[in-house]
Amino acid sequence: MKVIFMGTPEFSVGTLEALADAGHEIVLAVTQPDKPRGRGKEMQYPPVKEAALKRGIPVFQPMKVREPECMEELARYQADVMVVVAFGQILPAKILQMAPYGCINVHASLLPKYRGAAPIQWAVIEGEKVSGVTTMQMDEGLDTGDMLLKKEIPLEADETGGSLHDKLAAAGAALCVETLQKLEEGTLKPEKQGESPTAYARMLNKEMGRIDWTCEAVQIERLIRGLNPWPSAYTFWDEKTMKIWKAEVLPENTDQAPGTVTEVGKDFFAVQTKEGQLKIKELQIPGKKRMDAGAFLRGYKVEEGYRLG
Repeated sequence: MKVIFMGTPEFSVGTLEALADAGHEIVLAVTQPDKPRGRGKEMQYPPVKEAALKRGIPVFQPMKVREPECMEELARYQADVMVVVAFGQILPAKILQMAPYGCINVHASLLPKYRGAAPIQWAVIEGEKVSGVTTMQMDEGLDTGDMLLKKEIPLEADETGGSLHDKLAAAGAALCVETLQKLEEGTLKPEKQGESPTAYARMLNKEMGRIDWTCEAVQIERLIRGLNPWPSAYTFWDEKTMKIWKAEVLPENTDQAPGTVTEVGKDFFAVQTKEGQLKIKELQIPGKKRMDAGAFLRGYKVEEGYRLG
């Protein structure tokens, strides 16, 4: 099939490559404009642009897809279908209806669960045992179109936002190839979505990562995993931001206030929460790389009774 591919981040790249490897003709890759990144604020290509250029696929980077000249450019390629994976802009009806097979979306959740911008991380934060990917026929709603195919992925006990991202990216790529094959064959059976049983998976920001020690240890530990690698969970120690990368729940309580260091061992320190304690195992302070708690404790002093946050 002649495909216009629309996507931007690393999550989208696997699907672009899988479609090309399956023999589909990617006539155009549409992605967000280049952005300045890093300390030097140098302009960098979005991952989809990098992948497309390596394969000789033309790239189009409109500021706003709703502009008439953008829609004229897309129509010029006469694609059979558009595939949309984490593109980053809402598509108007004219684009949704432009190709004979419409717009197919790969969404990183088992719809109608976790509609929205950050379904991967919220699945971890909310303690889901199973996540997955869904291919969907897009409509004008936000992740509300008819479901086409699904693939379930169980979450490991130590699953992070990063590890689940990679699993779902691979699963979504394979599922999209299967979806286009069945679309061509006419064997898909679209299924309407009901109401979502979960809250909208709102976009992540750095402030979300600030640990509230008056929450339960189980909740905080899931937050730490869900926000790993970005934007990361953090607290304050010695007037410095301390990122927490790995922790373990201890069900026992002490008589200490939430946020208080209750025990300091050779390779960990424990912190009281509203319910249970959190055993800190890996962390990072400004100017240093991630380190296990043992390495941190050999260089810095943390005492029982110290209050984090």
